[in-house]
Amino acid sequence: MYILKRFLTMIVTIWVITTLTFIIMHSIPGDPFASDADVLPEEVVENMREKYNLDQPLPVQYLLYLKNLATLDLGPSIESKTRDVNTLIADGFPASALLGIQALVIAIVFGLILGIVAALNHNGLLDYLSMGVAIIGISVPSFILAPLLIKYFAVDWGLLPVASWGTWEHTVLPSVALATAPLAIVARFMRSSMLEVMNQDYIKTADAKGVSTIGIVIKHGIRNALIPVISFIGPLVAFLLTGTFVIEKIFAIPGIGKYFVDSIFNRDFPVILGTTIFFSAILIVTLFIVDISYRLVDPRIKLSSKGE
Repeated sequence: MYILKRFLTMIVTIWVITTLTFIIMHSIPGDPFASDADVLPEEVVENMREKYNLDQPLPVQYLLYLKNLATLDLGPSIESKTRDVNTLIADGFPASALLGIQALVIAIVFGLILGIVAALNHNGLLDYLSMGVAIIGISVPSFILAPLLIKYFAVDWGLLPVASWGTWEHTVLPSVALATAPLAIVARFMRSSMLEVMNQDYIKTADAKGVSTIGIVIKHGIRNALIPVISFIGPLVAFLLTGTFVIEKIFAIPGIGKYFVDSIFNRDFPVILGTTIFFSAILIVTLFIVDISYRLVDPRIKLSSKGE
């Protein structure tokens, strides 16, 4: 029952996002063919508007779009004459997904390590060093860090390639640039959570029984401290997916970010709507998986549609 309720909620959420995006896009003055009106005959421009249903009243456009969306048809791209929105997403998502997944793994693995080390050395040198790295990671935006990585690791030292795509070496620098800020946030979350857990009575009892520090951390500390971190994974995925837009531009990566940014400037309504819905669906599904993960990490947590 809980899963069914969540599924229905996800459908309603996607509908709300679609509706709001549709209204916002069409509330902006102008249309995608405004620039063509000066160089093309009026009849040609009108035919183009008719082809994309832009000559219809907004309610009709909205209902037509929902009808196509029900069959997972995101419509044709106004800017690209040879590919529709589904094809653009299918072409660009693999690169964006690879970049996002690598950044997610880097952020979680190294963030957890930094947080655990900082907590176990509370107010010590390693604690200050770990949190210093975290502060720097949060403070330096990815669009500033990315050019620095390119300058030193690609231009000055020649260790890694940039401005191309094809091998795993091309993914290293953009993944690191994208992962730095979320890595820092995960580290701070894990440190705070571990400090709280390590002060619990059951941890002190285990210590009094002679259980080693490593045993306490692995068996009791990490598992219970992970719950707040898991709560952050959903927004983290959204952050990484949207963060790839800037990174993809800087590193010339053929991902969805290029199409999304270009569609905003070109007022390519179908691409804007399609990519927004696509990313929203990924975020909503991720949040659902996070909810299920609570039960896997802590069996005491029960999933219920009534919030029990």
